[in-house]
Amino acid sequence: MALSDRLASVRQAESARRAAESEVVPDLESTVRAANDAFNEVKSRTSERLFERLGSRVNDSSLTPDELRALVREALTEIIDADQQLLSPDERRRLVRDVENDAIGLGPLEGLLEDPTVTEIMVNRYDQVYVERQGRLTQSSALFSSEEHLRRVIERIVGRVGRRVDEASPLVDARLEDGSRVNAVIPPLAVDGSSLTIRKFSRTPLTIANLIAYGSVSPQMAELLQACVAAKLNVLVSGGTGTGKTTLLNVLSAFIPSDERIVTIEDAVELSLQQPHVVRLESRPPNIEGSGQVTIRDLVRNSLRMRPDRIVVGEVRGGEALDMLLAMNTGHDGSMSTLHANSPRDAMNRLETLVLMAGLDLPLRAIREQAASAIDVIVQVARLRDGSRRVVAVTEVLGMEGEVVTLQDVFAFDYSAGVDAHGRFLGEARPTGVRPHFSERFTDHGVTFDLSKMLERRRW
Repeated sequence: MALSDRLASVRQAESARRAAESEVVPDLESTVRAANDAFNEVKSRTSERLFERLGSRVNDSSLTPDELRALVREALTEIIDADQQLLSPDERRRLVRDVENDAIGLGPLEGLLEDPTVTEIMVNRYDQVYVERQGRLTQSSALFSSEEHLRRVIERIVGRVGRRVDEASPLVDARLEDGSRVNAVIPPLAVDGSSLTIRKFSRTPLTIANLIAYGSVSPQMAELLQACVAAKLNVLVSGGTGTGKTTLLNVLSAFIPSDERIVTIEDAVELSLQQPHVVRLESRPPNIEGSGQVTIRDLVRNSLRMRPDRIVVGEVRGGEALDMLLAMNTGHDGSMSTLHANSPRDAMNRLETLVLMAGLDLPLRAIREQAASAIDVIVQVARLRDGSRRVVAVTEVLGMEGEVVTLQDVFAFDYSAGVDAHGRFLGEARPTGVRPHFSERFTDHGVTFDLSKMLERRRW
C-alpha cells in the first residue's frame, strides 16, 4: 500500500474514533444530567412534604439540636417510605442528608463548612458560590435551589445569635457556633440577590507553632512577639481585609499569663482565648424600634470599670479608637487590637482619623501624641500574591519628632529573595539590625530575650 493510502486510512480511522467519542460523551452527559434532575425533583418533593408535616416545629427553640435532628430524620424516613421511590442505599442516605441540611442546617454550605481546606465561602447569589482554598478563589459546585432557599439559610444563621435581617435591616454581621464570621446582605441593597460571606475559623485554635510551620512568621520573630506580650507592650495588628489579623491576634493573646484578667470586646465574638480569667463582651445592634444599641465604644468605656489587666479589642473602626488609646495610656498596659491599614505608617494615620470620628474637637498634635505614647509595636500582616499570609513587618513606635510620629522597623520582609517555580515567595521577614527601645521593658518585667542574633545586620 502506498504511503498516501496508508495516511488516508489512518486519518479515516482517527475521524471515526472522534465521531464515536462525540456520540458517546453527550449521551453520558445527558444521562448524568437526567439522573441529577430526577434526584433533585425527588429532593424538592420530599422537602415540601417535610415542611408540610412539621411546619413551624423545625424552628422550635424549645428543642435541642439533637432532638430536632431526630425529629426530622424520623419524619423523613416515613415520607421516603410512603413515596416508594426506587432509591439505592447511597441515594437514600444522600437524600436524607441533603433534605435534613436544608430543613435545619445550612443546606449546600454544610459540606463546605466541613471541608478543612476551605477557609472562606462567598455566596454572590443563590446559584453562584465561590470558596477560598490556600489563598486562591475557585467556583464551587454547591448551589442553592432558589433565592428563597438562600434567604432561609441566612435567617437561620442570624436568628441563632439573636440578630435579624429584613428590608428594614438588610445587612447583618453574625457568627456560627464554631466562631466563624458571617456577613449577609439582602435586597434591595444586594441587587442580584442575597449575598453571604463566611470566614471560617479553625475548630482547633492556631498556635504560634502553626504560624511558623506555615511560614507566616519566623522562629526569631515569634520569640520577639512573645516577649513583647509578656512585657506588657501595647500591640496593634495592622493589615488589609482577609490577611489574618484576628487569627494573629488570637495567637498573640495566648502569650498573656493565665493569672491576668482579660476583657475582650468584639462586634461578633471571634477570639478564642484559652486563659481561665476571661470576660467576653459583644456589641449589640439596635432593635426594630431603633433603640437598645450597645457600641464597641460603650463596651470599651465599661471595661475600664471591670478591673482588667488587659483589654483586647477585636477591631477598632470608629470613635472607640480614642477610648482605647486613653485606656492604654492610663495603666492598662499590654492591651491589643487590630486595624485595617496597608502599612505601619498608614496604621498610625488611620488611627488619627478614627479618633477624630469620636466627635471631639481635639488638636491633631494631641491625637498624635496620644497615639505615639499608647502604641508600642505595630505588627503588619499581608496576603501576598501567592496566596500566603505573612507578617511583613514588626515596627516600633518611638514617639514624636516635631509633628511626625517616628517609626522604626525591627523586622522587615525580604522581597528581593524572589519566588520559586510555583510562584511562592522565598523571602521572610528578617531583623533589620536595630536595637528596639522597648527591649528595656523586657528587663523591667523579667522577660528573658536574647537580642544578640537580632542585632546582627543581615545583608539581603
